[in-house]
Amino acid sequence: MSTGLRGLKSGTDVRGRALGDDAPLTAAVAARIGGAFVAWLKERGVDNPRVALGRDSRVTGEMLLDACAEGCMKAGAQVETYGMCTTPAMYMSLITEGYGCDGSVMITASHHPYDRNGLKFFTKDGGIDSHDLDAILDIAESDAPLSGGSSPIVKRDFLPVYCEQLKERVRQGLDTDVQKPLLGLHVVVDAGNGAGGFYAGLLEDLGAWVEGSQFLEPDGMFPNHIPNPENEQAMQSVSAAVVKAGADLGVIFDTDCDRAAIVDRNGREINRNKLIALISAVLLDKQPGLTIVTDSVTSSGLAQFIMEWGGEHYRYKRGYRNVIDEAKRLNEAGLNCPLAIETSGHAALRENHFLDDGMYLVTVLICEAMRLKQEGKELTDLIADLREPVESAEIRLDITAEDFRAAGRLAIEKVMDHAAFAPGWHIAPDNREGVRINFDLEGLNDGWFLLRLSVHDPVLPLNIESDVKGGVKHMAEALYAVLDGAEGIDLGKLRDFIETK
Repeated sequence: MSTGLRGLKSGTDVRGRALGDDAPLTAAVAARIGGAFVAWLKERGVDNPRVALGRDSRVTGEMLLDACAEGCMKAGAQVETYGMCTTPAMYMSLITEGYGCDGSVMITASHHPYDRNGLKFFTKDGGIDSHDLDAILDIAESDAPLSGGSSPIVKRDFLPVYCEQLKERVRQGLDTDVQKPLLGLHVVVDAGNGAGGFYAGLLEDLGAWVEGSQFLEPDGMFPNHIPNPENEQAMQSVSAAVVKAGADLGVIFDTDCDRAAIVDRNGREINRNKLIALISAVLLDKQPGLTIVTDSVTSSGLAQFIMEWGGEHYRYKRGYRNVIDEAKRLNEAGLNCPLAIETSGHAALRENHFLDDGMYLVTVLICEAMRLKQEGKELTDLIADLREPVESAEIRLDITAEDFRAAGRLAIEKVMDHAAFAPGWHIAPDNREGVRINFDLEGLNDGWFLLRLSVHDPVLPLNIESDVKGGVKHMAEALYAVLDGAEGIDLGKLRDFIETK
């Protein structure tokens, strides 16, 4: 059976169009991949594997969950389905007493459009890596018979258990055993019609006022806005809701709740660098000297902020699995590293098994918001000294060469060679992905850019930040001059950017 399943691979997930004519992610494909996951577990020495499945609110979720569950069962697994769930909950089910399956599958495509869907896989060790997914897809494409089971598929509820775990984290965070520790706090929840609408009820159970919360009902067509903390329309929507309700803060999740952002009482967004700064401050206030791992595109102002709070900022490659794995490695090497976080909102705390869980992150911050309110303060007080860039931009340069990775690497090497002797160009000491250049504009290192190769696409993403007006255009012009003539690199978007600045 050759199904062309490689085209559905996206990092460590299966993802693709699941609705419409010729959609590649069909029920049959989901069943085949589910069976392959079970076969892979058996190859890893798991006898009689137990597998749990859940889904988000997408219109194709129920169909794909049922098909994948059937495939798992026919491949010899004992199968439990949890219905509507979140991605982090599907991992927590593996390590929760009374549940404890050997593997789990979450049917989700995160923040992508309604016609997309996908599969995320977990074992008790965490999310599978890219090589693991390769092995699963090899089995799925191999024509090997995946049969051997007929046990009944059991429907269970896990989401209420996950809710209780979050409630307990609130009581621990506030050092209390009272039933309603959030009395007096007003939080607006925006679930974007994804899987996270239950969070408003969770907060209400803890005493919080949730008047003004919106889009809590699951609706896989996402009729109000894209459930994505990085989407401008989504952030404007939750910001307006918080201001209208007069709330203390607002929280917003992506569809499967592994990412989140918040807004303050004035509707100001706290995402990207601000979100990283906020959770870093919360952690460093309790224990200075910590190492905070982020992805590569975080700002110089954030690095300064973390240093001033007594921590060390450690930039690493983009990709939430990359930052999580590096944080784990640093801990094993003896560094005290409690947090791995991407600017996209993926955040994993050591206290929570280094699971990227946006809902857990928000819960920690809500505890801090409650504590601060009792002192007459608010969350934004913690990041009042965060220096933000005067200008910033992201430009994605298309690579036209057939071997796009080789062409991209050559372009990056060209920039590094130039930076080695060019006045005012400094290769960043923490350069761990592509090439990050600290730039002298009006002063020393008051601008920077990062040019890197996209993980999956024939693209060179370029991020630029400047602490002085006009600096972004100046750096873009300087980079254009270096890359002009680079084989296989389309500089059209960079040229257009320069001309419009």
